[in-house]
Amino acid sequence: MAEDRNEQLQRVSAIGLTPRAPGGMQYRHVGRCGLRASAIGVGCFAFGGYVSVAQSRAVVDQALELGINYFDTANSYGLGASEEALGAALKGRRERALIATKFGNRMDDGPNDLGASRIAILRACEASLRRLGTDYIDLYQLHWPDRATPIEETLRALDDLVRAGKVRYIGASNLFAWELCEAHFIAERHGWARFVSAQDHYSLLYRDVEKRFEPFCVKYGIGMTHYFPLAGGMLSGAHQRGRIAPGSRQAGSPSTPAWQSARNWDVQEALLAFARERGWTLGPMSLAWLLTRPATFTVIAGADKPEHLRENVKALEIRFTEEDLREIDRLTLVDEDRSVAPVYRTLRPEKVHEFEPRQRASAGAAGQPPD
Repeated sequence: MAEDRNEQLQRVSAIGLTPRAPGGMQYRHVGRCGLRASAIGVGCFAFGGYVSVAQSRAVVDQALELGINYFDTANSYGLGASEEALGAALKGRRERALIATKFGNRMDDGPNDLGASRIAILRACEASLRRLGTDYIDLYQLHWPDRATPIEETLRALDDLVRAGKVRYIGASNLFAWELCEAHFIAERHGWARFVSAQDHYSLLYRDVEKRFEPFCVKYGIGMTHYFPLAGGMLSGAHQRGRIAPGSRQAGSPSTPAWQSARNWDVQEALLAFARERGWTLGPMSLAWLLTRPATFTVIAGADKPEHLRENVKALEIRFTEEDLREIDRLTLVDEDRSVAPVYRTLRPEKVHEFEPRQRASAGAAGQPPD
């Protein structure tokens, strides 16, 4: 700590600190707001459970050393155990972290122990602050939509938390595009805090959000971050068809078989070969690809050990050519899309702008130059 302070003093000028020499970490604005997050984040789902409190601290130590400031957790992860472990690991250095936590899942058996009502939100926020050992949350996210509560009630309660200084920014997770749109314009109409971020399921194996959700976020400046960016370990490169790496979290997870369709293995194996041809490893390449998407500000792969983070940050070294991106589209967009009439794709491509990646892939396969 003394060394850090001495280094800072050497950079003092009349107008504040001179910038530190550029390091390896990238920082991106969360949508159009002023908040800046590291391009690589830490998913803290396993903290305090599969990953012990001591191991969690080792992961946080490594993250901060690498310049990672974004830590994503939720009150429901281990029924508070994740928040407690993260708070303990950040004790004494809270200001170096951007804590993103979530609310909305059931936390107890009472009728108001879940959801996004005013009473549920205020209770959940106070409890998260206690567990995290902090007096403010940087990004407070609605974990799942509560369709039994008017969105006006949810947004007003969140705006009150922002005005009280307990929450800096608000975000949402798992909303449909129309729900995010509704919330955006209701908040704008009333002058309330708006959702600056959206967290959804997105990876090279599951690209549905590109059809309608991502274009909305780009248009209205809502930053996107993604859970399961490595598709439950399928894109980590650690597993093979018919063989899950022993000792891994996936080896003991009851959800692991759900990821392992024949289609997913086919795509995984094609991507693995693609990465190896270019001297890359699959996990970092998969994260690097997500960082090319226009609204993405960070990716939050879970990290059980410090070495997982050292592997993840290799994503920042990967640069794709246009040909690389077209080939990735060709390898991953392998199922027929049934959400629009086929005639639009062939006769009126301007009507299906959200399928530009598929159009590029098709053009490349046919030997045509992309538009």
